[in-house]
Amino acid sequence: MLVHGTATAPVVWDRLRPLLDGYDVSAPERPRTGDLKAESAWLANHASGAWVVGMSGGATLGLELVRNGTPLAGAILHEPAVGSLVTDLLTPVTEAFATDGTPGLARALYGSSWHPDMVETSDDTTAGELAMFRGFEPGPVSPASGRVLITYGAASPEPRHRAARALAERFGYAIRALPEASHFVAWDDPTAFAALIRDVIG
Repeated sequence: MLVHGTATAPVVWDRLRPLLDGYDVSAPERPRTGDLKAESAWLANHASGAWVVGMSGGATLGLELVRNGTPLAGAILHEPAVGSLVTDLLTPVTEAFATDGTPGLARALYGSSWHPDMVETSDDTTAGELAMFRGFEPGPVSPASGRVLITYGAASPEPRHRAARALAERFGYAIRALPEASHFVAWDDPTAFAALIRDVIG
């Protein structure tokens, strides 16, 4: 199950999905409630027993699933939020949203590859999601959630690297860098991300 982040919809997986032939792949559109419990409960109903692959806010929600002990086959989570472990991680996107709303936030997160056709949303919805992700705090992996790997892009800003290391040091998460990638990995570098997914899942 592929889980998208804020200011995006399942379309962000369109370049990755053809590279995952042979797997039973779903990419649901989240309800974007802005409520962590409601959002994670909705995902848990869809994800039970599956591998969860999340990017950005989708990775953050994946962290919430594994912290809560949702029974999964495992998870691959690319550059989630980490709460107080790295307090400046979401500062650039918060400032961009304050200046230019959803487009500003999205471009700060995903870079120039993002375009408005990738989502139909309002600034109110984005504000709720931003607050949800800023208030998120990670925890250790529950044994019920299988193998969990945190990935980050070598080309991503330095706080993203610190975030992955902090999860490893504080909670023992396995981490792996993607050499050519940045935050928007499934869109900008789908071949490398698909290869990693195949390597991990087998």
